[in-house]
Amino acid sequence: MNPTRRRIIAAGAGVLAAPALFTHSLAQGTFPSKPIRIIVPYPAGGQTDGIARSFGDFLSRKLGQSVVVENKGGAGGTIGAAEVKRAPPDGYTILCTISSSLIQNRITVKDLPYDPEKDFTYLTMTTSTGGPVVAAEKTGATNLAQFIAYAKKVDKVNWGAYGPGSTPHVLIETMAKQYGFKAEVVQYRGEAAMWADVAAQQLDGASGSPAASTAVIATGKGKAIAITGDRLASLPDVPTMEEQGAVGGFYSTRAFAAFAVPSATPPDITKKLSDTLIEAGTDDKVKALLANYLIVGPLTFEATNARFKRDTEVMLAVLKEIGLKPE
Repeated sequence: MNPTRRRIIAAGAGVLAAPALFTHSLAQGTFPSKPIRIIVPYPAGGQTDGIARSFGDFLSRKLGQSVVVENKGGAGGTIGAAEVKRAPPDGYTILCTISSSLIQNRITVKDLPYDPEKDFTYLTMTTSTGGPVVAAEKTGATNLAQFIAYAKKVDKVNWGAYGPGSTPHVLIETMAKQYGFKAEVVQYRGEAAMWADVAAQQLDGASGSPAASTAVIATGKGKAIAITGDRLASLPDVPTMEEQGAVGGFYSTRAFAAFAVPSATPPDITKKLSDTLIEAGTDDKVKALLANYLIVGPLTFEATNARFKRDTEVMLAVLKEIGLKPE
């Protein structure tokens, strides 16, 4: 083959290869180019679902692609989280879940099918300002001391929670150990059914989000006796757990809802998603939802990961102290 012919063939091969390289570069530069999924590991209608749909709507409007929220409930949030772990790390599958599935499940779930620290990159999170601790009307309790007195009189208190190791579960286990009473924890798939049983006096009490507990408190079927975290503007006269003598870092932690992608997702896509989700906090629709739920955020990428690290350390220590184990 003469030199001229060789150069022509080489040039032709380069031209043939160029479209593939250009297409790859274009795909990387125009993310997203197809619909995005947000996986919520809990049933539709709950607070986490509401956050995912509100932020997802902003993502869709900002990025120009449809965003579909899929509820993959079950097994304390592990089913949905594991699906995101297995998803291609291309930014088209986002996890929106709560702290219990990322922290408490490490203690309460045997053979957890994902590693919360290694398998995900956290984009942003919203956090609760505080959550009400509610005693059922039948207890007659109007504050923490009165509920503790009631708990010591009965054989044991029936308490609602929404998953092993969830915030209300750890709360009552911590209280029972600190104050010396017995508690039977009744697990629910979500808050709605739990609060319905508090209203029906099937439970002695429960704790959870401000928004979901509003109805049972408003009807008088449940009484807010304390607040975990900071005082709530909606319940200004209800003191926090710590203000009523409860001791321990757990009482000041706040549940969070985090957005995450598989850890191998390219940094440029991760940044684009993180920046857009954080920007959602300036949107009027999103701000209205956060105000309704009495939660704050979204936090910056750096603040999110610092908060995740801190809460992980505090919560794991508490879980081990109260002896919580896989069920």
